[in-house]
Amino acid sequence: VVITGGNTGLGYECARAIASDQEWRVVLAVRSAEKGERAALRIAEETANPAVEAMPLDLASLASVRSFAGALTRRDDLPPLRALVCNAGVQVVSGTTYTEDGFEETFGVNHLGHFLLVNLLLGQLQAPARIVSVSSGTHDPDRRTGMPAPHYRGARTLAHPEKYPEEGAEEGPGKVGRRRYTTSKLCSAMFAYELDRRLRAEGMSTPGAPVDANAFDPGAVPGTGLARDWGPLARLAWDKGVAQLVPVLRRLGVSFSTPEASGRALARLVTDPSLEGVSGTYFEIDERARSSEVSYDREKARELWETSAALVGLEPTETPLRATAAAPGAS
Repeated sequence: VVITGGNTGLGYECARAIASDQEWRVVLAVRSAEKGERAALRIAEETANPAVEAMPLDLASLASVRSFAGALTRRDDLPPLRALVCNAGVQVVSGTTYTEDGFEETFGVNHLGHFLLVNLLLGQLQAPARIVSVSSGTHDPDRRTGMPAPHYRGARTLAHPEKYPEEGAEEGPGKVGRRRYTTSKLCSAMFAYELDRRLRAEGMSTPGAPVDANAFDPGAVPGTGLARDWGPLARLAWDKGVAQLVPVLRRLGVSFSTPEASGRALARLVTDPSLEGVSGTYFEIDERARSSEVSYDREKARELWETSAALVGLEPTETPLRATAAAPGAS
């Protein structure tokens, strides 16, 4: 199993839960090699499973994503790749920043980097296999999460906001940044559903050999490091003031959780035999749930897929799926 951002927070707890089963080999795909190696050693010690390692991956660099996929593919000492957990994410609220390739960072890391990674590794997955995209309940405007509602205007406009000015830009970088985050998490859900449709439509996922693609909402989880770009007081209140926040979050209808509990729930989507063949589904911590209405919009999902393929320069030789052809009407 490959887990992006597996050195801390939700990804770390997911990796630890999976590694507790000695049959799994766990690869932490992380930006910092040093932090990744330390995390791998801790997980190996805590689980008594020595088959945990880190490999460098910077989702803000398409070259790094391609380098990681190539390095993993060339490894002949690894067992078959059975799962990919797209967990790493950023929330930038201090102003507009860009990836190495010139994409707005939140969209570039949370969606485009993972989109490319999944496509590059699809050919290495051996069924039965699982792909999980970490979304967030904040993507649903009908939930009172305290976050701005997402605004999906098309993948190209999200990648290049400097060319396509956003509505509400005068609201300040904090609100704009949080809206970009919730929109990126809407993209995570739409990507999972479109991936499921395309895998089945093109015969890569069958009842006898399923490749399942699902979306996962970990709930409101302080202490994961996602708030690292917030101001110091806001970050302290979120990451440290957990006990005081719980009643407020619950009154707002927010699913509150901890890194440990949500990490175990995320790991379950990889390891639970009873979930084999369950695909195109949204999980809210431990329960199947319905995501936002817009997340089921097939036309938006098709546009997201095809424009993303163009933005990352996905070549036909890099993925077994057709990058531009719309998926037939699978259910």
